[in-house]
Amino acid sequence: MEWEADLAYPGAPAAGGRGGATLRRLLQAFGRDQAFRDWALGDGVKGVLAALFAELCAGPDKPIALSQCHHNCVMTKAPGYSSATLWHRDIRYWAFQRQELISAWLALGREDRANGCLRVIPGSHRLALPPERFDEAAFLRPGLAENKALMRQALPVELDAGDCLFFHCKLLHAAGRNLGAATKYSLVFAYHQADNQPIADTRSASLPAVALP
Repeated sequence: MEWEADLAYPGAPAAGGRGGATLRRLLQAFGRDQAFRDWALGDGVKGVLAALFAELCAGPDKPIALSQCHHNCVMTKAPGYSSATLWHRDIRYWAFQRQELISAWLALGREDRANGCLRVIPGSHRLALPPERFDEAAFLRPGLAENKALMRQALPVELDAGDCLFFHCKLLHAAGRNLGAATKYSLVFAYHQADNQPIADTRSASLPAVALP
């Protein structure tokens, strides 16, 4: 499990206080149930990933693998005690030979602005942003004029149950707090081409990848 209090993002409850046991993520989803594995390795997901990697890498088709080290979770957002996620790129904590990974975000219920849906900055995965645009935790620094201009381009990604968003590991994204009455649930996995190996002795190499059939 990962708890909101552990992350201490804006709006998160304090550990030991009211709401301190609010769940943020159910980790290691792939190993928890066959239903998760069937979806993560299914033909529908594989077909979309194959098309996206072919465009992204501009090369011949290559085997695709699921990372068990990153995402691989049921992401939750509870009303009342959920936190906001600031603008970031997932690649900030991932270490692979090539920065060519794709995440699949499956909505298990309605996701909209009221319950803290994802917001994205289209095309931002193609931008070469210098390190000084980010703070020490690799979040986009909101006070910079050039970052403010970038954030004004953001779009909410509202999803119905069963909708899936595929996005590049360098796409800037954020999410607000859940201001609704029910917990929001999303199933999230990360994928890479099998020859794009994780860097040894990093978190990205701590668990074996799973080949898509």
